Order: sequence, then structure tokens, then C-alpha cells
Amino acid sequence: MIIGDIAEGLTRGVESTLATVSEAFFEPSIRLGVTGLSRAGKTVFITSLVANLMRRGRMPQLAPAANGRIRSAYLQPQPDDTVPRFDYEAHLDALTGPAPHWPDSTRAVSELRLSLRVQPQGLLGGVSGPRTVHLDIVDYPGEWLLDLSLLDKDYAAWSEEVLRRLEGRESAAPFREALSQADPNARFEEPAAKALATAFTSYLTAARAGGLSDCTPGRFLLPGDLAGSPVLTFAPLPKPASPGRRSLWRECERRYEAYKAQVVKPFFRDHFARIDRQVVLVDALGPIHAGPRAVEDLRQAMAEILSAFRPGRNAFLSQLLLGKRVERILFAATKADHIHHSQHARLTAIMEALVADAKSRAEYAGADTAAMAIASLRATTEEEISHEGRALKVVRGVLRETGKSAAFYPGELPEDPSHLLAPARQGAEAWLDGEFSAMAFAPQKLTLRPDDGPPHIRLDTAAQFLIGDRL
Repeated sequence: MIIGDIAEGLTRGVESTLATVSEAFFEPSIRLGVTGLSRAGKTVFITSLVANLMRRGRMPQLAPAANGRIRSAYLQPQPDDTVPRFDYEAHLDALTGPAPHWPDSTRAVSELRLSLRVQPQGLLGGVSGPRTVHLDIVDYPGEWLLDLSLLDKDYAAWSEEVLRRLEGRESAAPFREALSQADPNARFEEPAAKALATAFTSYLTAARAGGLSDCTPGRFLLPGDLAGSPVLTFAPLPKPASPGRRSLWRECERRYEAYKAQVVKPFFRDHFARIDRQVVLVDALGPIHAGPRAVEDLRQAMAEILSAFRPGRNAFLSQLLLGKRVERILFAATKADHIHHSQHARLTAIMEALVADAKSRAEYAGADTAAMAIASLRATTEEEISHEGRALKVVRGVLRETGKSAAFYPGELPEDPSHLLAPARQGAEAWLDGEFSAMAFAPQKLTLRPDDGPPHIRLDTAAQFLIGDRL
């Protein structure tokens, strides 16, 4: 086993070295990871980014597009033949077709390669022709990224943490009831483990629907072809004083370790560890609407997610010796079109406060970081209306549930992010000074000019930060 691991490591090291040399001297590639928790808008972000890189009329803040150095952009087969292709064409049709609707959400890893022909700058720019830069976009669920934190926890520690977290949560009541009837030290029987796993999965599903973020293991929510397998048939249990060798607790412990070894580690090795630019999408408005507990849960989930990154600079020699590191990380608060632009700076400040600790660690390690409020596809317009003698800055859009147009005023985000984060850390049940509402809008029908991609908010600024320096 050890010799096999060493051989595999050497093989991967040689492959990585050859790829690094090839990229440096021939056609460089940028491997961009796109992640975020459920409903953050990963699919829409990738679709709109690619569409706007192919038709660059709405990308004035992306310098190589604004000055004309990007000559063309076209899709090519992705380099990883065993990874599903991101279904760009179907998602674009969903957003821009005659009956626009939001595409299906991310349920597994997928990939897309966009190749750009770019005219170089500098002394050689005037005499050399355009070069090709490949943008390899890797889409993966944020729930899977949360699982990386499990690698540093044994089953007992994970169980204790989860059981403590679900105390007092109404959505966890059915699982707590099932747990009270189980004996962790009883002899293992498959039906008992299956019943507990089913109840635990139901709790995770309800917690996510209720706006909570830290729902591990992530594959319980997105099982794919692992549905019904032993690695997804366990649940957190209180540890007995002396667990029996063939007890329920021991078997759940074994399956938890198998989940880490056979599910989490391959994901890290094959996908996550190869990323050199990363965007983390966050639906911050939803948890703010849900209340202080949801905001605190989001903050803790973001800390777990960001602890998984290996930030730093990808100098040529360090890539050869140490492997790739994440050079740039963008923390993007999505759905900025759900609030008036006058509140965008406040949303950005809240995003920065949510990830402050992880952002500082990444910058200390040498990575560049940024936070901003974006809308990958703008689904609203802005208006000002009079209500009870005062002017309200509202957004207007098509309601997803009814299909009717409506003007919406969600409330005011606080100017100081601590007015949200402090009550959340203290376990407050509700906001003391007002409520913030959230509304679900559908995409609007679009009429696009030949050179324009879909309308957005700051997608060009995000692209400039993530890839502008490499173009």
C-alpha cells in the first residue's frame, strides 16, 4: 500500500511538472474554480461569464476586452476526459430563450474550456501574433468543499460537533427522536443504520431549505451514484464509554472513515488541489432574511470552506516543487440586483466581514483577495416610489412564483456589518432593529445586441480580478 501510494504520488508529480512546463512555454491555462453553497448562483455565474467573454460588449472593466487585446473566444473540448462537461448551451438557452428560467443547480463536478486569442503587450506585442490562453472553469458544489474540513476530524469529534449544533433546532427534532431510540453500543444491524442515515439526511435537507449552511457530509444532499451505498449510510452518534467491536458506533465510525478516504480525498486530489484561481459565491441576502442564526451558521460555514484553500503565489519553481496554490480568491455576494445599487457598498462590507479571518490568512500566505457584490444576470430594474410620504428606492422584477411584475423594497442593510454579526454570534433569535426581506425573481426576457452578453452587475470587475492579469 505504501509503495503504491509513493508510486502514484511520483506519477502525479511527473504529470504535474510536465503540464507546468508545457503551460509556461506554449499555451498557458488558468484553472478557475467556481463554488458556493446551495442557491448561490454558480451555474448562472459560469454561463454569464462565458457568454460575456465571447461577446464582450458589456465588459468595460475587463481591461483586455476594453482595449481590444482579446481578439476572439471560443469553446474547446476540456482537458479532463472523465469529468462531465458543463452544459453551457442548455443553461444559456434557459436564461436567454423565449421563456427564460433559472437553470438546474450544480449537483456534481463539471468543467468547461474557453480558449481566448489574446494580443500580447510590451516590446514583443507589436511584432508577435496573438497567443492562446485557455480558461478551464471547474464547477463544483460548495457542500462538497465543506467536506474537506472532515479530513482533520475523527468520527467522535465530528459526531460531538454535529450533535451540539443541532440542539434546539426544530428541523432536527425527528432525527433526535430516532437517535433517542438507538443504542450506539448495540450490535450493528443494517436496518438500524439505514433508518438513522435516512433521518439524518432528512434533517440536512430541512436545514438547507431553512437557510442554514453547514450541512455535512455534503454527499448526503447530493449523493449521485453513491445513493444507498455504505459510505452514505451512517449518522452522528454519542460515543459510548467502551464501544463494542461490532457495535453500531464502530460500524458508523468505519463508514465515516471510508467516506473521507474514498469520497473526500479523491475529490481533493483530482479537482480541488489543481485550482489556481477561485471564486466563492455567497447568497448573503437569504441568511440575513432568515435571521441571526442563519447568518452565524453562514459565517462558520465560510470559515470551514476557506480553511480548505492553499493560498499563495504560483511562481514557476514553486509549482514544480510544491504543486499549485490558489493565487487569487474572490468572495462574491450574489443577487446584488435584488437590492438598489445604493446598498451595494453595504452588501460588500457585510461580505468582507463574513470572511475577514480567512481573508487575512490568505493574504498573509501571499494570495490576492477581494470581496464585492455582483449579479451574474441582472433580473431587475431600479425605481424610486413614494410610500407614506417618503421616497423608497426599490427594484422591479418578475416574481418567480406568480410570473407577475412587482416593485420590491427589501429594507435597509446596516451601514455597520457588526450590527448583523454581533447578534448572530450572541445567538439572538431575531433582529432587534428591523427586518430584511428577500424575494425570488425570475430572469426577464432579453433582447441582446450582437456584441452584448447577458446584462450583469460587476461581472466584468470580477473577471478583471480573477483573470485579467493573465490575459
